[in-house]
Amino acid sequence: MFLHVYVDGSLSGYWKCVPVFYVGDTSKRIREMIWLQITQLAGCGNVVMAWATNTESGFEFQTWGENRRIPVDLDGVRLVSFLPVDNQ
Repeated sequence: MFLHVYVDGSLSGYWKCVPVFYVGDTSKRIREMIWLQITQLAGCGNVVMAWATNTESGFEFQTWGENRRIPVDLDGVRLVSFLPVDNQ
């Protein structure tokens, strides 16, 4: 809960699509500052950050924490591979 409250306050200038999902246009410097703050506060959660680039796919992303989504590079295009669901 603390992370959600902190992130809401820090990113209040961005459009919130769904709980804890934000869209905004920032510089690389600001994006790196946001990434550092969020990953320090995420605890045992996970974080995904995506941004527009001039690559073939038009975007880049990075992940942090335990996540079923694994970034995969396929001939210069970033795709997302999913790990199987753990049914235990």
